[in-house]
Amino acid sequence: MHPRIRLALVVAGTCLIAVLAGAAVFGGGRGTSTGSGVSPTGFAGALKPPKARAPDFRLHDDATNATVAMRQFRGRTVIVTFMYSTCQDTCPLTAQQIRGALDALGHDVPLLIVSVDPKGDTPFHVKRFLVKEQLAGRASYLTGTRAQLEPVWKGYGIQPQGKGFEHTSASVIVDGSGRQRIGFLSSQLVPEDLTHDLRALGA
Repeated sequence: MHPRIRLALVVAGTCLIAVLAGAAVFGGGRGTSTGSGVSPTGFAGALKPPKARAPDFRLHDDATNATVAMRQFRGRTVIVTFMYSTCQDTCPLTAQQIRGALDALGHDVPLLIVSVDPKGDTPFHVKRFLVKEQLAGRASYLTGTRAQLEPVWKGYGIQPQGKGFEHTSASVIVDGSGRQRIGFLSSQLVPEDLTHDLRALGA
């Protein structure tokens, strides 16, 4: 087989695996939901496994130049999402959907954006992204070394950005006890559903 054809097949296979993995972790759709987008579970998003804990971490917030730890949000509902600051399509759209949900909620809840591209997410790119998406002052953009970020990616079932393939684009609501409760793939995320689930969890 020609090397270029072999490479193309490998890249295509990697992308398919990423999509299937995301669907398995975050739910492949709302097959059991009603017309309102809310399923019989009472939530619009996909229920996470009961034992799925939010992995603890200490990462650098490029927005405030401070260190952020997951444990400091205990007792509060938190949105955790995964992006990279030079993204031109999925990440800006996800940011807009989350911003719309917070606007509809009427008040902010902690929003943690975890980098999936530690090399590319420089302080300049991060701050530009937050300003452009009108999330400056409303979100923490967490970066670190690949070794620091890998346990977080693994804990949420996220494939990071890579050469020739896209990262798992997803958002998770973590409840006040530190449990991952509700997951949304970005392709399924709309502000109304996220707002509903935040309210249902007492945000």
